[in-house]
Amino acid sequence: MSRTFVIAELSANHGHKLDLALASVRAAKKAGADAVKIQTYTADTITLDCKLPDFIVKGTSLWDDRSLHDLYQEAYTPWEWHEAIFEEARKEGICCFSTPFDKSAVDLLESLGNPIYKIASFEITDTPLIEYAASKGKPMIISTGIATEEDIKLAIETCRKAGNDDITLLKCTSAYPAPIDKANLRTMVDMASRFGVKTGLSDHTMGSEVALAAVALGATVIEKHFILDRSIGGPDAEFSMQEDEFAAMVSSIRKVEKALGQVGYPTDPSTISGRRFSRSLYVARDVKAGEIITEDNVRSVRPGFGMHPSRLQEFLGRKFKADATKGTRFTEDLAE
Repeated sequence: MSRTFVIAELSANHGHKLDLALASVRAAKKAGADAVKIQTYTADTITLDCKLPDFIVKGTSLWDDRSLHDLYQEAYTPWEWHEAIFEEARKEGICCFSTPFDKSAVDLLESLGNPIYKIASFEITDTPLIEYAASKGKPMIISTGIATEEDIKLAIETCRKAGNDDITLLKCTSAYPAPIDKANLRTMVDMASRFGVKTGLSDHTMGSEVALAAVALGATVIEKHFILDRSIGGPDAEFSMQEDEFAAMVSSIRKVEKALGQVGYPTDPSTISGRRFSRSLYVARDVKAGEIITEDNVRSVRPGFGMHPSRLQEFLGRKFKADATKGTRFTEDLAE
């Protein structure tokens, strides 16, 4: 089985301090992440500075009654930090990439050598953004939290129209935190066969159970929010993993991968460990030459050094050719 690509999503978990963002990159590497991901937007590139009802958050547990502009002003990663974050990741030997939220963000990321483009769930309907990012020829990872089947089809078609078929869809539940009973991981499995793409999980649940289940079901990517310490606060802190928690999750993911192993059916029984403890045919009591072979004097028992049990019917009713003691391996030579 191929190795699951584990992403530490930094998001807003830097408290607007560059040193914390850089320390987070180092901690993500230490915790075993394959990549650290940031987000590239400003409040003005993602929404309008407007207090009309449409722009006030309602129906969430964390951000109700806040304006979108104020929320994103708190959460954004300053663009002037990006070069330093990418450089820190290069020094640490960990992949760094970003989620762009408009074309200008894609342009900035291209200048920094961004290797992967992630499309956030709420941007899956922004086909011009998807087309522009996909046109750069980098792998595309697309979250599907708020997507209909038609949204997903259109996003995939948009990537392919741009000449990009390196697409991974992430099953995502767009709730923060997400209830475990809303994970619906079977959808991830279905997406792989329905759309013919790689699939994975962007996980907002608490703990690592859902991520581990996704790996067992074939996820190629796991994305989980990461924070140095939840006491830093911020919009995403409550459902983000600290370094020790993330490291434990990665360790468990690697164990699950080992347990999944490879598909294989041995053709040589002698190479199968424990095969000697299987059943085979043995003489079950002392017998004399000329005695009739029955299920009483030849039995299928452990260990497995004798004849295969499937052949017993061939010999029932025939006679023993020679005397045999209890515990003798039954062979063709014993029968007339």
